[in-house]
Order: sequence, then C-alpha cells, then structure tokens
Amino acid sequence: MEQQQPEKYGMITYTGVFLTCFADLEERCFHAMPEHVLFYLYSGEQTIVDRDKKVKVKAGECAFIRRDHRIEMLKYSKGRKPYKSITLSFNRGVLRDIYSKMVRSEMPTHIPVSDEKVIKVRTTPDITSLFHSLTPYFDKNVKPTDKVVYLKLMEAIYAMLEQSDNFYPMLFDFTDPWKIDILEFLNKNYMDDLTIDQIAAYTGRSLATFKRDFKKVSSSSPQKWLTKKRLEVAYQKLKEGKKVQEVYIEVGFKNPSHFSTAFRREYGIPPTAL
Repeated sequence: MEQQQPEKYGMITYTGVFLTCFADLEERCFHAMPEHVLFYLYSGEQTIVDRDKKVKVKAGECAFIRRDHRIEMLKYSKGRKPYKSITLSFNRGVLRDIYSKMVRSEMPTHIPVSDEKVIKVRTTPDITSLFHSLTPYFDKNVKPTDKVVYLKLMEAIYAMLEQSDNFYPMLFDFTDPWKIDILEFLNKNYMDDLTIDQIAAYTGRSLATFKRDFKKVSSSSPQKWLTKKRLEVAYQKLKEGKKVQEVYIEVGFKNPSHFSTAFRREYGIPPTAL
C-alpha cells in the first residue's frame, strides 16, 4: 500500500480492529488491556514496557498482549516512514463463539499457563498476509464489515494456535475472576484509565456490589479516591525531581491542564512549584 502523508496523530477504530498512524518522532502512552490483543507493527518502531521488562518490536513484527494487564508503549516513526500499527482485539464473546466451533477431542490438554504477559509472535506467512490484508482500512473511506472483521479475528486465532499450543489456555480461559480486595486492586492499578464498570468486573463484582463494598472501605466515591491517590503519588514523584510532563501521564491523568487544576485544588500550589 502506497504510504500517504498521515495526520499528526490518528486512530481508526472498528469493533475488534484498531489502526494507528502518526508522523511525530515519538509517542508515549499507557494502556490498560481489558481484552487480549494481537499487535502488528507495519512501519516505525515500538517498545512495550511491562513492569521491568522491555519488548522491542520492529516493522514487520508481531506481539500478543494478554488481557487485564497494564503496559506502557513507546512508539516511534523512523526516517520518512510514519509509525503505523494494526491491533486486533479479542473479546470474550468472539472467543467463546470460536471455541464452541472447535472439536474438543482435537484440542491439546494439560497445557501449562505461561506467566508471560507480552509474547512475541513469529511473523509466519499466515500472520503477515493477515495483517497486510487489513492495510486498505487505513483509508477512512474503506470500512470492513462486521463479518470481515470476525473472519480476520478467527484467522488470527488459528494462526496463533498453529504456532503454539500455549495459546490455548490463554485464549480460552473463561473462568470468572475471583472477588479480590478492592483497595489492593486500586493501589496497584490507580494509574489505569478504567471505568467504574471495568474496576467492578476486574475485582469480581457486579457494579451494584462494587459500590456497596467500596462504601465499607472508604468514605469517598471511587473516582475521588482515584484522583486523590494519583495526586499523592504525583506529589512524591515531583518532590523526587521528575518533570510535570512525565508525572501526569505516569499517574493516570489524561492531560496536563486537568492535572494542574486538580493538583492546585488539592495542595494549593501548581505542580511546577515543586
């Protein structure tokens, strides 16, 4: 596909497919992954930071990122080529439907579940052809139908299963989450851009049960608790000498203006004062 001059930053989103393109030299962002995703780098370079581990992805390479996981992404354009990536997202409904069509007797059993959260996937011919078949959709005037997207997701799943049996227990684990401690979860994931519905689901609760249980551990609303937690961590990071433009992203604020307003309201001084 002929490279077109992209906008400064742009994302085209369909159900299950995300196409990202930007021409800046570098883009840094944090992602909370509520669903499994298969990521392919069409051009540019990328580093996926998972806690203390870094996974570098070059153009033409592919990585699988497991659901319910938070990562940092460093995205770079290279030379005259913009950063371009294609991401397939596998929700539980699609996975259940594909699993229901499989012959159980032909599926491997007793496969240990890997602890890896970010896994490089070999770019075999079937993986490469799959993602290159999606490049026409970088044109906003060309839209895939729901049936086409479903077929592409199915194609991706079978390509991964062909590579390794280890993907079976990761993709087809439909067990409901255990009911876990709310504050423990929030203290570990306060920086994630999660809705209250998502937090409830991740802690193994319905929304109504989550709200009821949260009142037992805090007098604040969940959103106020999160904001205060982020500001407390930001204050400490700024005291340690970090820059405002780094800190506001790290603690979960979407833009510096919102961060500065909230910080001044909480501490009576602008974040730059530290």
